[in-house]
Amino acid sequence: MFKRSQRGKAFAVIAAAGALSVTLAACGGSDDSSSDDAASDDTSEEAADDAGDDAGDDAGDDAGDDTAAADSGAPVAVSLITKDQTNPFFVAMIEGAEETAAAAGVDLTIGSGSEEGDDQGQIDLIENAIAQGQAGILITPMSVNVNDAISRARDAGLYVIALDTPTDPPDVVDITFATDNCLAGEAIGQWAAGKLNGEKAVIAELVIFDDRVVSVDYCRANGFLTGMGIDVPVLEDMTSPADSGSYTTGAGGEYEIACLEATGANEEGGRKGMENCLAANPDINVVYTINEPTAFGAAVALEAAGKTVGEDAIVVSVDGGLAGVEAVKAGSIQATSQQYPLRMAALGVEAIKTIADGGAPPENTSANGEFFDTGVTLCTDDPMDTVTSAPQESAQYCIDNAWG
Repeated sequence: MFKRSQRGKAFAVIAAAGALSVTLAACGGSDDSSSDDAASDDTSEEAADDAGDDAGDDAGDDAGDDTAAADSGAPVAVSLITKDQTNPFFVAMIEGAEETAAAAGVDLTIGSGSEEGDDQGQIDLIENAIAQGQAGILITPMSVNVNDAISRARDAGLYVIALDTPTDPPDVVDITFATDNCLAGEAIGQWAAGKLNGEKAVIAELVIFDDRVVSVDYCRANGFLTGMGIDVPVLEDMTSPADSGSYTTGAGGEYEIACLEATGANEEGGRKGMENCLAANPDINVVYTINEPTAFGAAVALEAAGKTVGEDAIVVSVDGGLAGVEAVKAGSIQATSQQYPLRMAALGVEAIKTIADGGAPPENTSANGEFFDTGVTLCTDDPMDTVTSAPQESAQYCIDNAWG
């Protein structure tokens, strides 16, 4: 745990662990129609429903030299590079890419770092895609440390799409397909403020890193605080909000940020992080978690400390995987923002195939014009009228639309 008085701490640490990679030679005419249906139906959001059209099937006048693969008869080759291959979010992403690649006749290479934070593993996989002359790369970028490798790929003619995690700056890649992570964070913050109904908030923030700046980390965490009505002076700095003060959403009230704990975005990290937070302040009653595996660990630690989740402390999260929304239904998570990784990856494969075949590239659809928005839904069985950043749906609705 790092103290919140250590403002702006962000050290770039490059892990040198090896990359995990497996190449899948995809062929057309897949018989897995149920998988194809999942890839097309997994989201309730209008932005996601429109995604297939916007991903670009129309030919563009400037497509020009991008048709080499089609002209030669060779299959289009694409790499999907995730942060790891064990997090259910990335497992769903891989599933979506595999199904679409099989249907489209795309040669798909799947790889990841050895763990969250393995920049070098991702860099090696990018260099492999360049060396193989692939058409494009789909990547959930680990950090700014992979930016130079992405730039080399684009210089070599590869079309690069960031999935879920925008690069910093955004124009390092050609386009980003993502949930609006800031809005996803805002929605759970608005929900938490409504649930508190004026009660003092003693907040634990369970994030990914304390040694680097990653957009998905700060956008969700500071989005959560913004949703509660807490001033965030610098979006990119998770230590910039004041340690205590007033939140203004809903009835409003006093708040105290008890801890900001790095967890690695996994269940064990969530458990240990929550234990550290409770040791620092046993009065914590609001727990923000970067994702649902982290929330599972936090809930275990809370129960072990004698707190009843949902009564003594509320737990909110982001992702919306099947296990996560089942936890909402069971009461171990009170609200989570659901996003759609399977669709992100499926649309990414489709877009690169379209471009390689001479079609037009996709265009940004988000409100700020900076990325292709694949949608978000707030999942809860206790809806609050304070939530304005996303539509609210029941846990069962989200289970029916979940990935994983």
